[in-house]
Amino acid sequence: MSDKSGAELYAEREQRVQDAMDLKETDRVPLSMFSHFWPATLAGITFEQAMYDYDAFNDAMRQTLELLQPDMYALNQTYICVGPTLELMDFKQLEWPGHGTDPNVSFQFLDREYMKRDEYDAYLNDTTDFFLRTYMPRVAGAFEPFAKLPYLPAQYYFKMIRVPTAFAGDDMIEGLEKILAAGKEMRKMLKGALGFAKDMAEQGFVQSIGGTAAAPFDNFADYLRGSKGAMLDLFRNKDKLLECMDRVADNIIEDTIAGAQHNPSRQIFIPLHWGLDNFMSPEQFELFFWPPLRKVLMGLIEADLIPCVLWEGDCTTRLETIADIPVGKAVYWFEQTDLGLAKSVLGDITCLRGNVSSSTLITGTPDDVDEECKKLIKVAGKGGGFILDGAIGLPDEAKVENVVAMAESVRKYAN
Repeated sequence: MSDKSGAELYAEREQRVQDAMDLKETDRVPLSMFSHFWPATLAGITFEQAMYDYDAFNDAMRQTLELLQPDMYALNQTYICVGPTLELMDFKQLEWPGHGTDPNVSFQFLDREYMKRDEYDAYLNDTTDFFLRTYMPRVAGAFEPFAKLPYLPAQYYFKMIRVPTAFAGDDMIEGLEKILAAGKEMRKMLKGALGFAKDMAEQGFVQSIGGTAAAPFDNFADYLRGSKGAMLDLFRNKDKLLECMDRVADNIIEDTIAGAQHNPSRQIFIPLHWGLDNFMSPEQFELFFWPPLRKVLMGLIEADLIPCVLWEGDCTTRLETIADIPVGKAVYWFEQTDLGLAKSVLGDITCLRGNVSSSTLITGTPDDVDEECKKLIKVAGKGGGFILDGAIGLPDEAKVENVVAMAESVRKYAN
């Protein structure tokens, strides 16, 4: 345990992380703690309990931070403790522990077509109306009555006076009651999570996420068209797809900036799903994926936010292309890409993060983890500009002793 005050630890950790993002040498490599259900594994509670018992997961997170003493951490509660809210909404895009998956298996996104191929024009003509009356009713049962709403931009005078009748039907009232209950439940969870974050800040723990965003292509491939639909659109509907991605990039920028205004961190977490080498050719990446993503990155950077981009999978062929960003204004977190190679291409441009392999953390020994971390610190950490983390955070099944070895490595090896 440190003899420093919480305020001193907070300032020290915050500066260490900022210096790394500024590509400066630090006294040691900063350690990040990002996870989903690993705190539940540590605390001995089920993943289902983590999603429903807010106090139990807050305690699990507290145990995690006190054990690992990271330089920054993700406030997991905001995306883990959502079981009751998902139920109240009748949310259809996920299965989660105890509700579609085993009580100790992580939630699963359901890859389906939530926007049809012939709906691009409806999306472009009035995106808000498309979401309100078409998309939202498809993704949550509580929103299904919205499909019966009139086209609101066409209402005026006595037509406007009649609009409230659309909200008076039994199914609409039931839906609104579900939405109200879900909203109250989410507020209850957030109150506890924010109280936890305040307590942890007083003890010196720094948050790593001030908001989230998505790549425009992922926005369509994940949440609207589905993987099959988006893949076909690369060939059959490319002009509409490009136009829509340009539109949604502006929406993502505006929403992310607004949401980050009152958060303690300026980092914006952007996990990428479809930009990896094994899905798109370099030519497709440079046409469909990178330009709209770069537009988002630049919009956030211009707002004095720091994009933290998680490049999932192997993105080796993308390194030269994605170097086209301002120096010292982002973090690139790589899952499988060799960080030695990434350092040689991007080391003077952006802070790197990662990438202790999940397999080592799950099946290896503490010595295996220590050796892997040592190599990363010596290679990626050389000269600064590196943050140590798991390849995609801490795997749910990672051995406790292996995670401890990873945490201790940053204090053991100078970069």
